[in-house]
Amino acid sequence: MNAQRLLAYFERIADTPDAIDRLRRFILDLAVRGKLVPQDPTNEPASEILRRIASEKIGPFVATADSNETESIPFGTVLEGEPPVGWVITTLRKISSRIHYGYTASADTTVTDVKMVRITDVQDNTVAWSSVPGCVIDLKSVDQYKLEAGDLLIARTGGTVGKSFLVREVPFTSVFASYLIRVQGTRHVLADYVKLFLESSLYWDQLREGTRGTGQPNVNSAVLGRLILPIPPYAEQHRIVGRVNELMALCDRLEAARAERDKKRNRLTLASFARLNTPDPDPAKFATDARVALSVLPVLAARRDQIQQLRQTILNLAIRGALVPQDPSDEPALDLLRRAAIEKARLAQAGHIRSYKPRNPPSSADVPFDLPGGWQPAYIEEVLNDLQTGPFGSSLHQSDYQIGGTPVINPASIQIEGIVPIDNMAVGPLTLERLSSFKLRAGDIVMGRRGEMGRCALVSEKEHGWLCGTGSLILRPSRFVHSRFIVLLIGSPFVRAYLAGSAVGTTMQNLNQAILLKLAFGLPPAAEQRRIVAKVDELMALCDRLEASLTTADTTRSHLLDALLADALAPVASELLATN
Repeated sequence: MNAQRLLAYFERIADTPDAIDRLRRFILDLAVRGKLVPQDPTNEPASEILRRIASEKIGPFVATADSNETESIPFGTVLEGEPPVGWVITTLRKISSRIHYGYTASADTTVTDVKMVRITDVQDNTVAWSSVPGCVIDLKSVDQYKLEAGDLLIARTGGTVGKSFLVREVPFTSVFASYLIRVQGTRHVLADYVKLFLESSLYWDQLREGTRGTGQPNVNSAVLGRLILPIPPYAEQHRIVGRVNELMALCDRLEAARAERDKKRNRLTLASFARLNTPDPDPAKFATDARVALSVLPVLAARRDQIQQLRQTILNLAIRGALVPQDPSDEPALDLLRRAAIEKARLAQAGHIRSYKPRNPPSSADVPFDLPGGWQPAYIEEVLNDLQTGPFGSSLHQSDYQIGGTPVINPASIQIEGIVPIDNMAVGPLTLERLSSFKLRAGDIVMGRRGEMGRCALVSEKEHGWLCGTGSLILRPSRFVHSRFIVLLIGSPFVRAYLAGSAVGTTMQNLNQAILLKLAFGLPPAAEQRRIVAKVDELMALCDRLEASLTTADTTRSHLLDALLADALAPVASELLATN
């Protein structure tokens, strides 16, 4: 598969979250399996490399070659299938002149003669030499630990255990710290090829197995020395390294192209959201623009966070009157408020609710956006017949809870999808009777008064008779308003920001009931409330489908990627990714 075919395939899988990372790992795995470039039978076999390395292993830092030094390991020990022509399987120790720990000393920024490279100095395969500290070290130790170009450093402990770095230049006299292990190679194996192995799954699988069962993640020189790796002929090592560099550069271009595409799409999406959340001075024009933008945004929202933002924008438009067109024939909201006030006074006089003293109604200036025709500024208190705080904590004891009882609704029970009972949060009939004034009714709105401000849900027939718990509020809307509209209102960004800003408490925020009652908002006519609720439900269902399609698309792309990689690793793909 040449680069052009790779690009053609990759366009279909590029949005898989880890596609490029997996492609990089795939290239490395092909490289160390002999499937990246074709073999040349005229190349000197790698077995000769092992013999020369064994014969040259002399000096104070290496053990004398044992009698088995030149023996290779069967190819099937780590890889399936027949070995590539001229390849051998051996260990990291056998192809290295030395594997040893670094120098133990304290870092000292005042010392400049000899620098000491630490794990933290190596980031993204480079060393920030300007910030590498020095250390106090004698000349003999400098000779023993002095870094040279071609050295491989491997982190032996901590969160980066196993990560490797190929030293390509040493601009200052430098040694390496004790939490690093140095692998010094020989002139017969390219350090760049060994570095490819140290990034492949073949290396990481063995390393994880070798460190399994240890408390603190770490690796030692003995484990590294026993790692098994395939060695190709020297000439093929050069071809593999060159090909990997080409393909990694291709991955870089793919990554940059995807980032640029995402950047443009995100910019357009953010601009659309910003336009929707900054209304045009002309409410009618803004409403028209909003409906046009909403028809486009589902196409642009390609990430879950963007879909969540789309949901919030839908609610924002709903409470501003920009989601559905107004109908001049609708009964104005002012008439609705008058009937709600009469009903509330009647219920209070009959003793069904607490006495209510009407306050002066809010003005248009109290609502932070212009209201469409037929809408009316209102306090939420005006459209609620009752607002009740759940029982205090002292009213419910641990002994009140029992398995299989009536569910108690606390803030954690109030989810986006509705009310979800929590295990072990249920009470028996005696407790339920004692706290009967806190029982929920169908049509109530239950709302958390601590934690996430504004989380609420409508009580259905299923939850009728359940108990409102500590930390929750019961809102009982007037029969002249649509309860679902009140739920949408409270869940909107505008109201959530208001509630969060008005919450009290330090360790745990709590919503003050009086603050909620003073919430000023725009109330639409009853008929428009129904149209708004229907439209919101329609658009939220679209968001649900978008999220589901994202999951399906991710799964499909992931399966396609799996299939492509599996096919490429099959024996018939011996020339996969080779140049035409």
